[in-house]
Amino acid sequence: MSLTSLEQEITLCRKCDRLVEFREKIAKEKRKSYMDWEYWGKGVPGYGKLNAKLMILGLAPAAHGGNRTGRVFTGDKSADFLFKCLHHVGLANQPNSDHRNDGLQLNGYITPAVKCVPPGDKPTPEEKENCEPYLAREFELLRDLKMVLGLGKIGFDSCLKFVRKTHPLKIKDFKFGHGVRYQLPNGLILYGAFHPSPRNVNTGRLTFEMMVDFLERVKGEL
Repeated sequence: MSLTSLEQEITLCRKCDRLVEFREKIAKEKRKSYMDWEYWGKGVPGYGKLNAKLMILGLAPAAHGGNRTGRVFTGDKSADFLFKCLHHVGLANQPNSDHRNDGLQLNGYITPAVKCVPPGDKPTPEEKENCEPYLAREFELLRDLKMVLGLGKIGFDSCLKFVRKTHPLKIKDFKFGHGVRYQLPNGLILYGAFHPSPRNVNTGRLTFEMMVDFLERVKGEL
């Protein structure tokens, strides 16, 4: 199994009827400002370097971001904020993530825990479970992986659930918060960070300075 074949499998996946219906409905109806776009409307795989030491693990593609562009954290407000921060600390070659062929290079690997956009950004337990094998294979393929940055609680918990399959741990013992750091029993380091959603950014819960300071800490351990 290669990353390329895994990407193809994720793109073709139709396991979750609710998610397939929702992603295709959005792709058909579109947002007025993107009427000239041919929406992706499929499962969205991760992207980055096969020899990555850092995985950035988010929730799911955004309706008019990853579900439109075909690349996670691409073409929406969350992407604008995140890549401005990643570029500032030298983890990305440019401060923008606009479309799949924009020349973006990431010093790491970024992926969603759930590969399709869920209604209200709230996947069901079954939908999260259906995507777990894909994430597990990403972990297995990234042989040089050293640390995981969980953006939001679902991304954070998804890493713990993967590790729990081979190493006994209680998820409740790993409290999520911005800037938390844990050494996991399989050797990985797990960081937690607030998700760069417009809600978190606009309310000041997450600021540019907060995220940059945090990413500098993460980069220092690479």
